[in-house]
This record gives sequence, C-alpha cells and structure tokens, in this order.
Amino acid sequence: MRNHVNRYVFFAFLIFEMKNTTADEAVKFIKSGDHIFIHTAVAAPQLLVKAMVARSAELRDINIYHLHTEGDASYTNDEFEGIFNTHAFFIGKNVRDAVARGRAVYVPAFLSEIPFLFRKEIIPLAVSLITVSPPDIHGFCSLGTSVDTTRAAIEMSELVIAQVNKFMPRTHGDAQIHVSQINFLVQGDNPLPESISGMLTAESIQIGAHVATLVEDRAAIQMGIGDIPNAVLASLQHHKDLGIHTEMFSDGILPLIEKGIITGKYKKKYKNKIVATFVMGSRKLYDFIDDNPMIAMLECSYVNDTSVIRQNPKTTAINSAIEIDLTGQVCADSIGTYMYSGVGGQMDFIRGASLSEGGKAILALPSSTSKGLSRIVPFLKEGAGVVTTRAHIHYVVTEYGIAYLYGKDMKERAAELINIAHPNHKESLSRAAYERFKPSKS
Repeated sequence: MRNHVNRYVFFAFLIFEMKNTTADEAVKFIKSGDHIFIHTAVAAPQLLVKAMVARSAELRDINIYHLHTEGDASYTNDEFEGIFNTHAFFIGKNVRDAVARGRAVYVPAFLSEIPFLFRKEIIPLAVSLITVSPPDIHGFCSLGTSVDTTRAAIEMSELVIAQVNKFMPRTHGDAQIHVSQINFLVQGDNPLPESISGMLTAESIQIGAHVATLVEDRAAIQMGIGDIPNAVLASLQHHKDLGIHTEMFSDGILPLIEKGIITGKYKKKYKNKIVATFVMGSRKLYDFIDDNPMIAMLECSYVNDTSVIRQNPKTTAINSAIEIDLTGQVCADSIGTYMYSGVGGQMDFIRGASLSEGGKAILALPSSTSKGLSRIVPFLKEGAGVVTTRAHIHYVVTEYGIAYLYGKDMKERAAELINIAHPNHKESLSRAAYERFKPSKS
C-alpha cells in the first residue's frame, strides 16, 4: 500500500513540475477573440492579469468575464479599447468608473444562475485565470477563498492557467482541484487583499440592534460584508446555536464562533458546518478558514439555490439596498442609471428565506445617504433597477425601527416605511404618499 501511495505522489509531483512555467510564457497561449474568466474577489490572480495586459499589443477582441474582483483591472483603461472588453456580473470599485465610461459593461444575472450561463455555453469560455493554493502530496490544489462561479468556468474552459500562491488558504468542499485539471502553473506568492472594517457608526449599531431582535435562536443566517452586517453580528452575542448558510462572510462571524454562538447544530443542509461560496476579510479570517473542516466552500449554484436555502429552518436573510420606494420596490444595483454593484444573490436568499419554515427576509439600510438624502423615496430614480420586487419584501429596517410590509396594501406599506424614515423626510414622504394613494373623487 505504501509503495502505491508513493507512486501516486511521485506522479502528482511530476505533473506539477511539467506544468510549471512563468506568467509571461503561460499567457502566450491566449488568442485574440478569446473569452476569458478571471477568478473572483481576493482570488483574482494579480500576476496573470498583469502578464495578460502586458501582451495587449499582440491581442484584439478579448472578452473578459468576472464578478467583483480586487486588485488590478487596468484592462479597462481607455488605451485598451478594442483589445479588452470587460463584462462584469458584479461591479467592484476597480471597474465602476469603466462601466460608467462605457469601457466595461454590466451583465445582470442572479448569482445562482451564472454557472449555468457557462455550462450551457450561453457565455462560452476559452480561458480561466485563477489562483490556487500549492498542491498537497496528492496533487490537489484549492480554490481557497472563492469557489462561486469559478468551478463551472474551469470545467468549460479549454485553457486553465493558475497562479500558485502560498498565501491562498486551502479550503474544503467544492474548492479542491487536481493539477491534472490545470494546463499551466505559475508560481506567484502575493499576500491576498484584505478588507478591514473600521469602527461601527452609531447609526449602523442601532440598525444592527433592531435586526438582532428579528433573529431567532437556531436560525441559519445569510449576510454580506460592511458596517451593517458587522453591526448585526455584533448584536448577536446572546443568541444560541446559530448557523451560517451565506454566499459570503467576513471577520464578523469569528467572535461568534469563538464564543460558541455559531454551531450550525440545527441546520438541515451541511449540519455543523459554515457554508459559503466566497469570503473576503483580514489575514486572520484567511488563516481561520485554512484547512478548517468546519468551512464548506461550495459552488454558488448550490449555495444560492432557493430550493436548498429554504430547507434550513429559520433561514434569516439580511441584505441591504441603495433605495426603496414607498411601495417596497428595492434598488440595490444602481444609483439611477449609474451602475454601482449588481444583482448578486439578494433575490436568491430573500426568496429562499421567505419559503423557509420560520424564515425571515430582512432588508436593512440607513434612513438617509451621507449627503442627507432619504433612502426611502416616493419613486425610484429614473433608470434605477428593481432588484427585489415589492411582492418579495417582508421586513425593512433602518436606525428608526422595523417596518413589516408582507401582506400589506400600498397605503399600508407607505405608512410603515414613512414610520422608519429619517424625521427630516417624513413630512415630504407623507405628502407624496397622500398624492399617490388619496381616494379618487367620484
């Protein structure tokens, strides 16, 4: 048996050595007209992206597809027009200006369905640029912080180029990939980008406290990243046996795990495990997920599948928005016509939580913008997208309280939302509601 294992290890090592090359050599196999996928969030392979951009003079009509990515996105610079065409399923800070200038475009899609766009070749792929951990003795690398749509992209690409990064944590679940599935391996040890949260504002702390009153013991939670999710998590210090089934998480869950508040004991799907499809946070978070069997990193077609989400009892989905109108229509991807982020998994989880036994769909947002404008509005801005419809909304939370819209008519919804609006805007919102919903004269 030992000889058999040694032989297997030897062949895995041999494959690894045969595929080892430089970034410049690997990207020479990218051809004009190729459709290229770039790994998500902090897993975006910086070395490979820079090497691809360095070849720009030799290329034309490259179509790049990705979700949110961190780091270099110089392929969206004006000088590369006609060379690199960027299609973003979710708009990160590094491509937001390019989308506004027309140098990149937004592709609306539910996160749960993007793998199907690849597998059904609605969006065909030729190349995947990914980051992996170094292989183990059996030749298995890990996709680490981001499985999401990457698994499907790898399966459907003719060419897979991987940056092997010792800073990429090894994660379990769908993250494992054997070196035999990779065409070229490029050594490149870059510390992963970190997202460090600052001090919570009084506003976000109050929102978190309100949301925490809706979260029950034994609930399975979905949340995102930022002040409000962190404030909610900080307000759950006295809860018991919470579970995590979420598209992503950050450092905010770590204190709850350390205190035994997050256990996953009452989940139906992946009991006792934390389920996510990508993570983004500090080095402490990346160290925590490294080779941690408690963490199951799974493809988003599963994690965000409504039929899966609803099976966990008391699923509690906590999402945010840019603005919400008086009828409950939610815009979460744009500021008017200015594209800001994306559809993501909001609808996947709001619907899944609504169908879960004892589940709750929560929309949490500050009552006003940093400029003092109301986020609760009579009408969404011209060009704003409806990410979540008025029929899907249950709870809306601001620092001024909780509105419950489910089953309420349009006038009742307006009254509920005005009640949690900023005091500076209640009068104007009340006038707008009266003008819209006043009884018609006979």
